[in-house]
Amino acid sequence: MSRRAYFGTDGIRGEVGSKCMNPELVLKLGWAVGCILANGPRKKVLIGKDTRISGYMFESALEAGLSAAGVDVCLLGPMPTPAIAYLTQTLRASAGIVISASHNLFEDNGIKFFSSEGEKLPDAMELAIEKQMQQPFQTVKSSLLGKATRIDDAPGRYIEFCKSTIPSLTRLSGLKIVVDCAHGATYHIAPDVFTELGADVITMSDKPDGFNINRACGSTDPEAMRQMVLQSNADIGISLDGDGDRVILSDAQGCLVNGDQILYIIAQDRQQRGILHGGVVGTLMSNFGLEKAIRAMGVEFVRAQVGDRYVLETLKEKDWKIGGEPSGHLVCLDKTTTGDGIIAALQVLAIMVKQDKKLADLTQNITLFPQSLVNLKTEHAIQLAQDTRVLRAVDALDAALKNEGRVVLRPSGTEPVLRVMVEGMDRRQVQAYAEELSKEISTIQQYLF
Repeated sequence: MSRRAYFGTDGIRGEVGSKCMNPELVLKLGWAVGCILANGPRKKVLIGKDTRISGYMFESALEAGLSAAGVDVCLLGPMPTPAIAYLTQTLRASAGIVISASHNLFEDNGIKFFSSEGEKLPDAMELAIEKQMQQPFQTVKSSLLGKATRIDDAPGRYIEFCKSTIPSLTRLSGLKIVVDCAHGATYHIAPDVFTELGADVITMSDKPDGFNINRACGSTDPEAMRQMVLQSNADIGISLDGDGDRVILSDAQGCLVNGDQILYIIAQDRQQRGILHGGVVGTLMSNFGLEKAIRAMGVEFVRAQVGDRYVLETLKEKDWKIGGEPSGHLVCLDKTTTGDGIIAALQVLAIMVKQDKKLADLTQNITLFPQSLVNLKTEHAIQLAQDTRVLRAVDALDAALKNEGRVVLRPSGTEPVLRVMVEGMDRRQVQAYAEELSKEISTIQQYLF
């Protein structure tokens, strides 16, 4: 067995029915988690899910596995991923389990975990779970079996928590807001959060049927939300993803505002109020324009590897509070323990109200650089990214950009491609550079392999 036979950077994910995402494996996974936890006083674990059809099946499998190991289960039903992190803490559970494939379509699903502190599981715990999964399945005595209960007030608890992350006197009265729930786990949460704060809310994609999660909606496809903002003369549009940990916004003119811009808005406001607490964490794919805008504020900016797990790790290492990704995964560690689309949107809305500004006004001092991404198909992405001739070509292109852009080579973690990304001031030039570099790397590959 390899170091990580099942776990990726954020739990386990795959196509439903595949070898890494099927009822038999999930049953064993629940049992293994229960065995690791069931040492000492009786433990309880929370289980929440998004709205995809396979969630029913995997919820039952996890429940059975945990019960067989002697662990009690609290079922939350459809709830956003960050809500499960929060409730794991407040209900004093030993762990929280999320059944979700985040922004993927319904054919996929996944399992991810939170510790009792509402944080991602440490590597040692994941490795211990994988090791336990190699052992024969054994059921505890009937007198020790775990019980299952349902937490009926979970949505209300989380709604109140979200509202508590902005100043108590903040009112969204007078704001018309379009909220796209991606037919996902926020469908019965997000509209109520913004409505209870006084906004006039137009809700979209809030009728999940098990199959329509993230389909032509949500943060990965915000076009319908953007059009609704224009049609309804709304002040702002909010597109969440299927499990509620990502958000993309639209201003009143229909211009999309991505995670880099949202991160800048939050950072600038906190720096102006003297509560930024350190610097800002982005990723290798964060736009160079974000880095320039943050540094122009006199604030330190560092890049983590791609993935919210690495953003969180870097924030903790530096004892900083905010970070995020262009995809809209924003982390505000002074508000919660993980990325949260609703809470990130609330921070922006509170800034708009306090400063009496439109969303477009808050993005004026950040200019995103044009980017060109080429996915170079190859079975040797890692070797190419480390080859000296490839690195020399990258250095030459970096020199040509004259500190007004970047070159990023990133082997994909999910498919056989090397991602070649170039960004700079001129869109046509950036596209030409990316294509030229990709051709040069292809030529080097022919000699190497």
